[in-house]
Amino acid sequence: MSGARRPRVAVVVFPGSNCDRDAMAAVEVAGGEAAPVWHASHDLGGCAAVILPGGFSYGDYLRAGAMAAHSPVMQAVRRHAADGGAVLGICNGFQILLEVGLLPGAMLMNRTLRFICREVFLRVERTDVPMLRHLRKGKVLRLPIAHKEGNWFAEPEVVDWLESQGAVALRYCDEDGRPGEGVNPNGALNDVAGLVNADGNVLGMMPHPERRVGSLLGGSDGLAIIRGLVEVA
Repeated sequence: MSGARRPRVAVVVFPGSNCDRDAMAAVEVAGGEAAPVWHASHDLGGCAAVILPGGFSYGDYLRAGAMAAHSPVMQAVRRHAADGGAVLGICNGFQILLEVGLLPGAMLMNRTLRFICREVFLRVERTDVPMLRHLRKGKVLRLPIAHKEGNWFAEPEVVDWLESQGAVALRYCDEDGRPGEGVNPNGALNDVAGLVNADGNVLGMMPHPERRVGSLLGGSDGLAIIRGLVEVA
């Protein structure tokens, strides 16, 4: 991108965010320009894409993401998403997207009732949305998770509707791509690891793609997702 302005991606920083710098570094690796945006901001500073990073926004008081959903910046994120702008919510960012209503369902505590920090396998279910377009349907990614509330839940009729609409973008599986008992780390219904909205511009996922963008980080399975976001911007 020599001689051209790099796409600017807003990385929203809440009190308690702890993956914001990882997300900004990943954006830079993917060829974008990362711009931190404080939670009290009323706009996104002209950025064309947004990352809601992982961490413990507002200390996860009440429940994960509940207080962050009422931050001033989330009004700007809502407008951005409504206008078709790309939004990627990672871990706590996914929880915030659920709380603010940009994605359906809720996050419950892991079925073990414990914080889980390890690597998992997940299968790519959608490649016709911008942030996943560099991946192959059925491809198995290996990414880290680090959460206590990743047990995605929704009413049965909502789950059925989401499945019929192809809203499950990423699904927990084994290393051969098979979902099922024993491979789901948190108890999420239908092995949901990531959801996408109907327009394909809002993606929420519990695993951390920003922690796998190069060999020094143990692999680059997450780079395609970050690159897709940067290219949308």
